[in-house]
Amino acid sequence: MENVIEVKGLVKEYKELKAVNNLSFEVHDGEILGLLGPNGSGKSTTINCVLSLINYNKGEIKIFGKEMKPDALDLKAKIGVIFQDVAVFEELTVYDNIEYFCGLYIKDKNTRKKYVEDAIKLVGLEDYKRFVPKKLSGGLLRRLNIACGIAHKPKLIFFDEPTVAVDPQSRNNILDGIKKLRDDGATIVYTTHYMEEVEILCDRVIILDKGEILASGTTDELKTLAKIEEKITVEVNNLDEKSLEKIKELGGVAGVSYNRNQLEIIYNEGKNNIVKLMEFFDNGGIKYSKIYSERPTLNDVFLELTGKELRD
Repeated sequence: MENVIEVKGLVKEYKELKAVNNLSFEVHDGEILGLLGPNGSGKSTTINCVLSLINYNKGEIKIFGKEMKPDALDLKAKIGVIFQDVAVFEELTVYDNIEYFCGLYIKDKNTRKKYVEDAIKLVGLEDYKRFVPKKLSGGLLRRLNIACGIAHKPKLIFFDEPTVAVDPQSRNNILDGIKKLRDDGATIVYTTHYMEEVEILCDRVIILDKGEILASGTTDELKTLAKIEEKITVEVNNLDEKSLEKIKELGGVAGVSYNRNQLEIIYNEGKNNIVKLMEFFDNGGIKYSKIYSERPTLNDVFLELTGKELRD
C-alpha cells in the first residue's frame, strides 16, 4: 500500500524535554489514521513537525514521496489543516471566508466557485452563505472552519479535535463529512479525545505517550491488548459488604466497584460470567434490575496504556 506520509526516527527536543522520541510511522493512501494520546503526549508536536511548522532535531519526513520542508509549496498545496481553534475572518461572510481560503490555492475563478459550493454542501451550510461568523452557532462555526480547510480539495487532511463542544447534530454532520472526504480519495489524520469517534471513523490507530508509540493497529487489534475480558454492570439496591466480598471471590473477577446502586465487575477471564453472576444473585436472594455486559472498549485500552492519572 502506498504511503502518503513517512516519518522515520523523528526527534524533537525542547531544552531538557524530549517531546518526540525517535518516532517512526506511516500513513497509508486513502485511510483515516487516528492519532491518540493524553495531553502532553507529543501529538501536536508530531503534527507540527510533519507539516514543517517547527524545526526538529533528527529524523526524516516525506509526504507523497518527497521530503517535506518549510518551502515545499507544491506539497503544502495538497494539504488541508483544520486546527481545534476556529480561524476565520469575522468581517467576511461564510461564502467569502471559504472563497478566500480556497483562493490561496485555486486561481481559476470558475473552478474556485465550484470548489466553494462543493465545500458548502459537504458541511451543510447552504442556508448560511451570507451569514457572518458572529451570527453562527458553535457547531456551524466548526463546520465553516472545516469548509475553509478543505475547499481546495486537498489530498491529505489533518483534523485536530474538530468536534469539540458541538451538539450531536453538528457532530454527526462533521463525521459524515469526514467519511465523504475519505470516500472521495482523501487521506486523513485525525486527533480526538472522543474514543467513540475513533471507532466510527478510523481505519487504523496510533496511541502516543511521552513522544513514543505505545501501540498501533486497528481498533479490534488494539482491544486485544486490554487485560479486561468482560465488564458487567448491574443495578442493585443495598448491596452489603459481605456480598461484595463474595463477588470478588468469584472466578475470573479482577475488580469490583459499587456506587449509587450500580455494581461494576471487571473480569480478566472466564466464560458465561453473566450467567454465573445471576445464579449468585438468585441463590443469595439479591434483587437486581438491569444487567448488561460489554467487551473491552478502545477507552479501556487507552487508559490501560497511558494511565488514569490526570494530565495538565
